[in-house]
Formats: sequence, C-alpha cells, structure tokens
Amino acid sequence: MRLGTGIGWRPEIADAVAGMAGIDWVEVVAENLCPGHLPEPLVRLRERGVTVIPHGVSLGLGGAERPDDGRLRALAERAEALGAPLVTEHIAFVRAGGPLTASAPLEAGHLLPVPRTRDALDVLCENVAIAQEALPVPLALENIAALFSWPDEEMSEGEFLAELVERTGVRLLIDVANLHTNHVNRGEDPAEALDRLPLEALAYVHVAGGFERDGVWHDSHAHPVPPAVLNILTDLASRVTPPGVLLERDENFPEAAELERELAAIGEAVRKGGGAARVPADEAPPVPPDASAEARQRVAVAQTAVLSALVARTPLPEGFDRGRMGVQARSLAAKRADVVAKVAPELPVILGAGYREAFLDYARTRPMRGGYRQDALEFAAQLLKTGRPADARARRRLREWWLDRAGPAPRTPGPAARLARRVLSGRR
Repeated sequence: MRLGTGIGWRPEIADAVAGMAGIDWVEVVAENLCPGHLPEPLVRLRERGVTVIPHGVSLGLGGAERPDDGRLRALAERAEALGAPLVTEHIAFVRAGGPLTASAPLEAGHLLPVPRTRDALDVLCENVAIAQEALPVPLALENIAALFSWPDEEMSEGEFLAELVERTGVRLLIDVANLHTNHVNRGEDPAEALDRLPLEALAYVHVAGGFERDGVWHDSHAHPVPPAVLNILTDLASRVTPPGVLLERDENFPEAAELERELAAIGEAVRKGGGAARVPADEAPPVPPDASAEARQRVAVAQTAVLSALVARTPLPEGFDRGRMGVQARSLAAKRADVVAKVAPELPVILGAGYREAFLDYARTRPMRGGYRQDALEFAAQLLKTGRPADARARRRLREWWLDRAGPAPRTPGPAARLARRVLSGRR
C-alpha cells in the first residue's frame, strides 16, 4: 500500500495542514479521538481523499498482561470510524503491577522499552496475535526511543524485531528518529539495526526532531529534524522504498512554511537514498506459540520492579545504569506534569507559577495509578488535603474545580447546589 507524504495531525496545526499541498495522509493519536465526534478539520481532510491512520499509545503490547479488551475495542472503533487501511501502536510497556505480581497497578504515562529476551518476545508475540485478531485492519508496530537499556539482553533490536515479524506477520513502523535516539543513548548503530530489520514488512516511516543534553538525546517531537536523522532516513531509503514517510511534531509548533521546509527536506532525503524494490511481506505467517504463565510472571516481576523504581522510588534492580534511570524518572515526572496541564488546563491557571513545582512534589510520592485525568483529580485532592495553595482565594477555586469533576456527573446549578458550594468554599 502506497501512502506517500504525511504529517502528524494535531489540532494546533489543523489549519496549516489543511492548506498544505502534497499531503497524502495524516496520522492522529487514537486516544485523542471520539469516533462519533471527529474534529471537523479531520473530517474535511477525509472528504478530500486524505488517508487518516490512528496511532495508539496506550495498549502496552510489550507488557506482561494480555491486551485489555476495552482498549482493543476502542482502537478498532477508531479505525472503522476513519476508514483507516491500518492501525499502529508501539513495542513498549506502559503499565505494570497488578494481579501477576500481587501488587498495586502502576502507570508509566509514557512508552518504556521491553527487555529483548526470549520471555519478553514470547509475551509480545502472543499479545500481538490477540490484537491482530481483535482489529479490523492490519496492525503495524513502532520501534521506540529509549533512555535506558535492560541488563542481560539476549538479542539486538534488529534480531528481536525480525523474529517478531517472522512469528506474527505484524508490519513495522520504523521511526528513524528513534534509531538515532538509541544510537546516542544506548550506543546502538543505526546501520547495523537496518541491516537486521525485516524491511520487507515496512508499513511506513516516522521522522521527528529532538535535542541532546548532557550526552542524552531527548526525543522531544518539538524541535527541527536534525541532519543525523535525515541521514538514517537516506540509509533506509537506499535499502527499501518507504511506502510512506511522516513528519511528527507534538510541541512548539512552527509556522506552516517551516513545516513545509521540513517535509521538503524529508522528501529530498528519501530521493537521495535512491529507493530499492520492496519485497512483499509474507501473507500467511505461522501462528505464534502461547506465552507460558511462567514467562508472563517473570516479565511482570521485572517490569514492575523497573517501573516502581522509576515512579515510586523503590530500590533500583541490579544491572541498570543509575544515572540513565534517574534521567528517565525525571523525564516521566516532567511529562506527567505537562500532560496533566493539558488535560486539566485550569490547574496551571489556578495555581499560577507554582503549578509545576507543586505537581513535581506530588509526583515524587504519588505514582500514577490511572489515567491523566484521574491523576489531575488526585493531585488537586492532595493539595486541598494539605491546605494548599496558601492563597485562600486560589484554594477556594481549586476546591470548586475538584468538586465539579470528582463526582460521577457534573453538579447541577440548582439553589441547593449553589448553597453547598458556598458552604464548602468557606463563603456565607
């Protein structure tokens, strides 16, 4: 399937994307869509014949638990609502704990790398097979960027992905920016990874920017695409003709002209590669064996120990780089603060300049156990419980905000409700 030139669709750049010539397709974060209420700009793009692909971020197919039925149904609904030719997700885990470890569930709020071990591969293959059965269109999986490595890994990334494709027939979404990230952070050679990747299974390619700080590359999706990433794209394009190439940008959105220049540079990098004939993927993969209960439990214990160290300050398992894990922990907390500010934009307004410091202080002792909206409610409740913020007016506003959202339904504006609000707010 030929996709062509694409861009990650975000509401902030909807008008810019609508006016761009040469955009063949867009990708949208699946969890940000409501199938019955698609954004009007996205609907207009579809009416023009622009392909829209949902890109999931919360399935956690690399986690120890089997994929959640509700999340799979939601992804399937979005694929059908968009008329998408495929859906994409990540080779990552995003939560741990729970029944397999008899411990409280934990949420990372971000994509974390799976260990490249036989146990983890068996679990991933079975989870992928479950997802493929539930989805109405083909599934493609993305390699992720990582700040840390697991000790005692048994395979390289290329070997791990090659066996995943062989056993499941899943397609690949190769992110060349993530290959660059893993080169800087983990010492992995992008060319060697491309040598081993099953490029015949390529669905499309991601390209994005980032920045380096203190020897660590941060895959920000908020900076221009650097030459090193374009060079990896050229190397990939010299080996296979990419069916589609997409520019990702999630923050610090530039003017449309700059986005178009980046798209032109991406197109030039592909042309420079020359392109090679793409070998069709195997249409009838063997059915992967089930992962044993023992393998799932071993993966669960390992992932829970790592995630707990990152978000709950429990002891770090042996063999991990303490410095890199510290960077990852701070990155997770910072992302938590940023996303909560987006899903609950009233909180930074109420708390003002003190929002970020207050949230990071809360996050040090309160791991995320639900989604970001629940996290926002729990943050507000914790502040109120401890008598914060100090300013009485801000505290009343925060209490009002929390009361409006903590119940099963919004409060009614009747006389009794208004009186209760005044009493709870300390007003007469």
